[in-house]
Amino acid sequence: MFELSLWLDGLAVIAAFAAVGWLLSLPLRNVSIVDSMWSLMFLLAALTYTAGQATPGPRAWLVITLVGLWSIRLAAHIFWRNRGHGEDFRYRKIRANNQPGFAFKSLYIVFGLQALLAWMISLPLLAAINSTAPLGWLDAIGAALWLIGMVFEAGGDWQLARFKGNPANRGKVLDTGLWRYTRHPNYFGDFCVWWGLFLIALAAGGWWSVVGPLVMSFLLLKVSGVALLEKDIGERRPAYREYVRRTNAFFPRPPRAA
Repeated sequence: MFELSLWLDGLAVIAAFAAVGWLLSLPLRNVSIVDSMWSLMFLLAALTYTAGQATPGPRAWLVITLVGLWSIRLAAHIFWRNRGHGEDFRYRKIRANNQPGFAFKSLYIVFGLQALLAWMISLPLLAAINSTAPLGWLDAIGAALWLIGMVFEAGGDWQLARFKGNPANRGKVLDTGLWRYTRHPNYFGDFCVWWGLFLIALAAGGWWSVVGPLVMSFLLLKVSGVALLEKDIGERRPAYREYVRRTNAFFPRPPRAA
């Protein structure tokens, strides 16, 4: 069931969290912290939707558990990966393109925009948490798809961190493990996580929440995910061009013959 007032409560909480992040970014001169905050926005939304229930049902606790595990792991991973590196090159370009006054503009260009997107994508959480119906087979399929997503996302991140941590791999391309089957196992994992959560919402009758995974899929494939990372990587790293020829960009499949 869709409750506009509860959804708006989620927006208020996410927006307040984003505003705090913006204030922190000013003395740091680093808006990259929004990347660590991104997944936590969904956890805050889920907690807000749960707090609005008189008696949360089993589906609500399932979603809180799944979102909590995904959110905290991803936030911790991004925080640890980015520590000590300053502002990410993507945000440095945005900063340069929006001078003068980027310090204020970043409130809506960076933090406000991500808060709005997180609010829209959180629709499956609202639909699932707002249901008191018993769990069924569709919930089980959704949870299984979420688990596949977590294996790809967390496993891909772990394999990449190990690869980059070995100085002998400098200049090389990771094409083993999960990266042998897709050039972006972490993004594919995120895709599965959100379609899995949608299936759980669908089990509660929340077909309208399909907007959430559709927006997330568009971001992963066309905006801030695959498209952005691969925009010029072939020019900067010639070995990557051969990797592209062998390996699917997103959906896993066995590599093509060299």
